[in-house]
Amino acid sequence: MVPRRIVKRVAVYPGTFDPLTLGHIDIISRAVKLVDKLVIGVATNAAKHPIFSLEERVEMIRFETHKIAEREGIAVVAEPFEGLLVDFAKTNGAGIIVRGLRAVSDFEYEFQMVGMNQRLDPDIETVFLMADPMHQAIASRLVKEIACLGGDVSSFVSPRVAKLLKKRCRKSGGKP
Repeated sequence: MVPRRIVKRVAVYPGTFDPLTLGHIDIISRAVKLVDKLVIGVATNAAKHPIFSLEERVEMIRFETHKIAEREGIAVVAEPFEGLLVDFAKTNGAGIIVRGLRAVSDFEYEFQMVGMNQRLDPDIETVFLMADPMHQAIASRLVKEIACLGGDVSSFVSPRVAKLLKKRCRKSGGKP
């Protein structure tokens, strides 16, 4: 009998996370059950006009995912990245990319991304997790807009993130 080789399953969950929503937390909570280590790649995407700095978003994720990592007994790390996702995945030893899907429109975009990533590195697989129906309408862009217009975002983000959003929106004069 050939001894079974133990392979550590490492996944990357990329995004802008501006801000981190309960939808993101849902995907993270389910992804950690599938892998031995989850690297949350925080993208530097200036085109999305983030209201939180890269460092603030990384810290936000580290704070909010600490208990998930403890509960599941695996490493959950947040790291900034720019450039190609497949390069970030390789740098972190990841063979899996985790993506969340909310609607058909998400699938169309993600389908194209999978095709390109597969061509760039056929050894990296993409796994899609459907958003919990309770979180399907949550989009960071909309959460920012609601918060900066004085709306209640407590059902979309953690209490800590809601406070950070409120404070940031006051500083920006109500502009997301």
